[in-house]
Amino acid sequence: MIAGSSSLPVTTVYGLSTEGYTLASSIALKGAKVSVVDDSAGMAISVKPDVAKTYPNVSSLIEDGPLLAVEPIDLAIKNAAYIFFAPRIRKTGPDVKIEVASKFQDAVRHLRKNSSIIYTVPTGFGNNLENIALVEHITGLKIGTEVFYYYMPLSASSKPESNVHVGTYKSKQDGQLVRLLANGEAVKDIDFVDIGSLELLHSIEVLGHYSGMASILEICRYVRDNHSIAELSKKPFNDIYLDDVANGLYDLRAIGSSMSGSSPLMYMVNGTVKSIEAYTKHLIDETRMMLKKRDLKASRTKVTIAWTIDQNEMRGDKLELLASLESRLKDYIGEVETQQGSFDFYPTEKTMIVIACSKMDLNNIIRKSHSADLIIIKAIPLLETID
Repeated sequence: MIAGSSSLPVTTVYGLSTEGYTLASSIALKGAKVSVVDDSAGMAISVKPDVAKTYPNVSSLIEDGPLLAVEPIDLAIKNAAYIFFAPRIRKTGPDVKIEVASKFQDAVRHLRKNSSIIYTVPTGFGNNLENIALVEHITGLKIGTEVFYYYMPLSASSKPESNVHVGTYKSKQDGQLVRLLANGEAVKDIDFVDIGSLELLHSIEVLGHYSGMASILEICRYVRDNHSIAELSKKPFNDIYLDDVANGLYDLRAIGSSMSGSSPLMYMVNGTVKSIEAYTKHLIDETRMMLKKRDLKASRTKVTIAWTIDQNEMRGDKLELLASLESRLKDYIGEVETQQGSFDFYPTEKTMIVIACSKMDLNNIIRKSHSADLIIIKAIPLLETID
């Protein structure tokens, strides 16, 4: 085994994503030799402890553009004992599976014997078996004896040092992988389970996250009278923003795309996706209705979609949803823009409507709105308006 200075194995993370860099930084701070692959640039960047300390997240690393040690991707993978697959995925719909498969082929093409590949992209049912077959076909190496495969679905909020579930092939336990992922006493929080079991467990968590949310979104679309709106707006469920709705949408769609035929579970997944799509349409329709109720001309109205999105997150569903929302609003309103992070609102002759897509964005808007008259729409189930 190739080892770093601390006797930890040499590691490569395929993907300059938020999740990938967070993982690489955590491992680098333990003293292991780590590289992170920027597949868009065709190179692997060395992440040393001083780099991890200087750049706490991938956004700061990219913005600063430092001169870091680099090497060809094939060498970074050949020299690594452990390769984590955490790419940035920007396709959606039917194209997403093709994009992920293409990146995965690039990641495993140069695997060496006795190395391990850890797949961190959330999948549906049975997709890991397809990945295993693909690895064996491309490398000619046998999974479980000559090269090793693990499944560890990550999100942007995942913390590598705690509550980690690792899907393992044929019950293989890996002490070196535990050392890469764990910090001190947190070793006990890394749980090795069968890959198929982890696919089921992750699906239960995703559907559990969305089942109640979809019900709330559906019911609130039918609330019309002011008395009910006033009563329901005080309830905690009305604090779900569009940003919360989009968290895990990739995972939900992955579950649906892995199923075929008709079953209650398929209806549940598809129904939840349709509820989310109906909610975004409801947000657009209510924005149009506001113009009608207030006798505002579309040509004299400016709409700002305020949604701060991590541009480097592994999943691309939020970016796709934002682009779709902007495009559809432009069908009805003269001027539509998006703003993220630091908001600037200047007095204008046009009526300004701002759609707040997260709690953080709402708070930032309120802090910056003192110099301009705004109509704020909270992208929550009851779509409250603040004048």
